[in-house]
Amino acid sequence: MNTASTPLLEQDKDSFINHLKDIYEHSKWVAEALYETRDSLKHHRDGPQTAITQAMHDIIEAADHSTQLALLRAHPDLAGKAALAGQLTDASTSEQAGAGLDQLTSPELERFLGLNESYRDKFGFPFIMAVKGATKDQILEGFEARLPNSVEAEFRRALNEVHKIAGFRIKALPKSFWSA
Repeated sequence: MNTASTPLLEQDKDSFINHLKDIYEHSKWVAEALYETRDSLKHHRDGPQTAITQAMHDIIEAADHSTQLALLRAHPDLAGKAALAGQLTDASTSEQAGAGLDQLTSPELERFLGLNESYRDKFGFPFIMAVKGATKDQILEGFEARLPNSVEAEFRRALNEVHKIAGFRIKALPKSFWSA
């Protein structure tokens, strides 16, 4: 079966999960939980793309704090060690390259690495920002603006950014996934 031309909600379990496993970075459990509810999504008034986006969001929001923290910690640093080692998911590689983070000068890279370390030390998870459409200067401004936040405020902000990233990734799925 060519799953790229089969509507997502009609795919077998392995294909369904495989297509959605990295919508939330390295958090396959979200796609697995979604699969269990897929039948209820088929007749959503706003269509399957909206239904899936909202259902994945709801799965994250219903998770306990430690599960949400693990989800945040599954995200890579921006222009961090995983990026330098080529260990990002395809989506993260594309998103970071789109923001120019793959073309940093040595001083810019040192600044990103230092900010990543300061942020992780303070909050216990990486700086997360939906970088699609952002420049490296806007990302650096985001770091600077968010470092003074409280842990609670930043935890919520990071979850909101993760949801934005997921929304972009869902919109990037093949159009054939959304119709029969």
